[in-house]
Amino acid sequence: MVLGLVTLAIPAYADSNQVEDRRASMAAIDANAPIAAQSKLTSLDNVKPLQVTVPTIEHFKTKNGISVSFVRAATLSIVDIDLRFNAGSARDGDIRANGFGIASMTATMLTQGTNSLDENNFTRAVETLGINLNSSAYKDMFIVSLRSLSDDEHLLPAIDLMTQMLTEPNFNQQILARNKARLLVGLQQQKQDPGSLASIAFNQALYGEHPYAHPSSGTLETVPTIEQQDLTAFQKRYLVAANASLAMTGNLTLNQAKKLAEDLTTNLSIGKSAATLPEPKPLTQAQHIHIPFPSTQTTVLMGQLGDKRATDSKAQQQQTNFAVGNEVMAGGDFNARLMTEIRQNLGYTYGISGSMNPMLARGPYQISFATRNDKARAAIDASVEVINDTLDKGITAAEMRLTTDNLKNSFPMGFASNAGINGLLGMMNFYQLPDSYLADYVTRIDNVQLSEINQTMRDTLHPDKFLIVTVGQDNPWEEKQATP
Repeated sequence: MVLGLVTLAIPAYADSNQVEDRRASMAAIDANAPIAAQSKLTSLDNVKPLQVTVPTIEHFKTKNGISVSFVRAATLSIVDIDLRFNAGSARDGDIRANGFGIASMTATMLTQGTNSLDENNFTRAVETLGINLNSSAYKDMFIVSLRSLSDDEHLLPAIDLMTQMLTEPNFNQQILARNKARLLVGLQQQKQDPGSLASIAFNQALYGEHPYAHPSSGTLETVPTIEQQDLTAFQKRYLVAANASLAMTGNLTLNQAKKLAEDLTTNLSIGKSAATLPEPKPLTQAQHIHIPFPSTQTTVLMGQLGDKRATDSKAQQQQTNFAVGNEVMAGGDFNARLMTEIRQNLGYTYGISGSMNPMLARGPYQISFATRNDKARAAIDASVEVINDTLDKGITAAEMRLTTDNLKNSFPMGFASNAGINGLLGMMNFYQLPDSYLADYVTRIDNVQLSEINQTMRDTLHPDKFLIVTVGQDNPWEEKQATP
């Protein structure tokens, strides 16, 4: 590896004589003389195989049947808790027809007061303890998270607050009205954001009648209809023990973790598990959607139906194969083929990347970028050409090696902190992934083979059936009439 040239910064406060002296000194340096420390990064020549020790995960169940994953991390006096429910916005329609936004509003209002503490007192208690206590709703999951110091003076009252918000939320009518008014303003503002417009249109076209089709935050038509009883119904139906999984990381013994888990969940209703989400149907032919928008650039979102979260070793290996191939083709760095061709060689965009988002049901595969209005069609065609060329000819062994080295060497950063560990635990527990999902990650990367990567890419991606959404002043699919 040859490092780039080093420039010596001349401070803005230097007088002219100092500047001239500095320039004279620099001119005296032989520009052709190699700098030993920079001519080659020799430390990479004899790199030993990466040895990764993943965190030790302990498993147990609470008395009401909630699966708990726990990692003891005693370095910091901090505890991270991640309680996930199979209860995202995909369940909005189960509460009420066209009830889009119910899950998101429920998450917002869990932290805005309980039957014991009004909004101000609840907020004051959180701030006094110095904890992070949050709730969020996504497409297929609902997350309540806590970060606190691990001593009893902070952690025990924090657990009490978290328990209150889960089991006795207030859902105050006046606060709900305020939230709806604010949200409607935000939804109106989305109309001025081409990225939001493209994402909404993409999901609606890709998923049709599937529960993933609507925005998690709701729409301008549905948010005004959300009522207190909708939030109460959602909380009682989905925020229950049978629908939950719990992850804990931090400065606790196993016995302390077990007691904490019981304290947190003992008052949750048992309830019943959410029904399995239906599988969306893939598009059978290409579809192009254009949304007129007054701007000098066109936002492009293109892709197709992707994968669901893999739970068995064979499917996990296939997803690893795809991840390596897609990183070569559509990763966000400057080595990726799309970035090299569309940005560097053709100059159509500042950045382009694509990724798979697996969920409980099949998630989307999306490639996104923005470009000048008059270059939109050319940029789209060039992107599809890069994808087709990658599928036809495959990636190379050198590209595979660079990517697998990068993925392996960056892997430990995922659990370099309590929060990182707990995020992985929460995800694995929610999707019911075995510990081998984490322990065998490097092995799966080592097991990738060039032929299998290329075949997996061909089996997964179908650019001839891509959904392409554009948001901009001109429709790229319409030929401009010449001015007479």
